[in-house]
Amino acid sequence: MKKILIVDDEPNIVMALEYTFKKNNFEVFIARDGQEALDILKIQLPDVIILDVMMPMVDGFATLEQIKKDERLRHCKVIFLSAKNKEKDIEKGLSLGANLYVVKPFSVKKLVEQVHELIQ
Repeated sequence: MKKILIVDDEPNIVMALEYTFKKNNFEVFIARDGQEALDILKIQLPDVIILDVMMPMVDGFATLEQIKKDERLRHCKVIFLSAKNKEKDIEKGLSLGANLYVVKPFSVKKLVEQVHELIQ
């Protein structure tokens, strides 16, 4: 079973994604900010991390920088899911090592397809 970590502080998005990915046979882990995500990543090695940019405590960009420093997490695919839609934000996310940058609002169905494509 593939593992996915959803990191977002917006409950509606978390609930929708958790439900959808469980239906698609993923083991789902939830974090509501970057620090909580980093704590989970100490004990879990997900195949995919869906990461919001704007969050309390540690934002998504800083979280990704920490993920990329950890040798155990190098295989993880990272997708930014953010309302920050300026070109410079997207470029920053990708330059930090994200595999994809998806802008909110988004299609859950399309996101699931993109996750499957990344982990094939």
